[in-house]
Amino acid sequence: MTVHQPEAPVSPPPRWVSWLIALTPIFPPLYLAAFATLGHLRRLPLTARRVLFFFAATQLIAALFTPAPLTSVGLAALRTAEALAMVAAGAYLKDSRFLRPLLWGQLAIFASAWAYTLGTQGWEGVQARLGHPYYYVVTLGLVAVIALWLIVFWRGGGWWRWPAGLFALATLLASGSRGPLLALFTGSVAALAFQRGKQRRPWLLLPAVGLVVLAMVSFKAQIPFKPVERLLNDQTSGRELVWKDAVQGWQTSPIGGVGPYQGGPYLTYLFKDGCQLTPTLERNEIRCPESLSRWASVLLIAHNVWLHWLLETGVVGTMGLLTVTLYGLWLSVRQGDPVALAITFGFSAMNMVDVVLTLPSVHFSELWWCLLGTLLIGESKTNRYRPNMNNTTSKDAPIY
Repeated sequence: MTVHQPEAPVSPPPRWVSWLIALTPIFPPLYLAAFATLGHLRRLPLTARRVLFFFAATQLIAALFTPAPLTSVGLAALRTAEALAMVAAGAYLKDSRFLRPLLWGQLAIFASAWAYTLGTQGWEGVQARLGHPYYYVVTLGLVAVIALWLIVFWRGGGWWRWPAGLFALATLLASGSRGPLLALFTGSVAALAFQRGKQRRPWLLLPAVGLVVLAMVSFKAQIPFKPVERLLNDQTSGRELVWKDAVQGWQTSPIGGVGPYQGGPYLTYLFKDGCQLTPTLERNEIRCPESLSRWASVLLIAHNVWLHWLLETGVVGTMGLLTVTLYGLWLSVRQGDPVALAITFGFSAMNMVDVVLTLPSVHFSELWWCLLGTLLIGESKTNRYRPNMNNTTSKDAPIY
């Protein structure tokens, strides 16, 4: 009888790594430490390495067919290197639960957002949508959704999860962002449907259901809270004009796109407004410094990840992103990790109205790529401990 030893528990990272992860939302450049883990890519399964190689190759090949190939190759190499570094960091961590310290930094961001908005503009600032000095309004809503997932799926957590969850929920509501609401609902449904094990937890949908109910009650009762009104309207906020610009820009260079970080001038609907900082800073009359004006177009996005990637990398580069995204979704379903399911599916939904995979960001895009690394390294464990059903009978079935 063949006996398979049970999988050894994954060792947690050193305490200083947990502190580093916790501080990343507050000081985003800390995620550059991921470059020190690039060697862990060698530990990934062969299929995973092939998928990553295909992704990297398509990004660099696409850059050769852009209007400025030399510049584009350099920028594509930098962006691809960061993506691979974050995947390697996930392979180093090995498990999504070691990303939970992000929550402490995210709660600090929420506290600073409320303090800054109320301190500079009072309640009127919250009515105009809760903001943060260096987190965009929509980004603040997405980070609140991620925090909710971390809180809900934190096994063994104590009483603190209730006030922390309510704080994150209030931040999401005050941000008035519909894209994060879509991500919350889609990711929660995916986690409920595909999570590993037989125990289903329908209460996982409570954050999404509670937010919708609260918004509807507030709207029906005519409570004067403008972010809620924005959550319930069906306006696209000019996105259809941005999408049209992106398609027209892609058509100028369909094979390789116009180059990474070079699509801004083609998004004329956004480009005409010139350099702008976050809405919160703009409301406080803090304008974009002249030294940053020339780089303003780098931050412009097509508000749809596929149109954005088509604009910047053409058909070739978009095929690479599509491949790695579908592979990540498949692995999350196959492995059943609820955090991975929520983030991969939730981000995929939000990517239809925004761009949450492009690097660099204030840590949410990096989180997706890092989580992909945990899924890729997890696949090696899944294959190792899966019984061979073709050669194993009930008599000599492996013992786990």
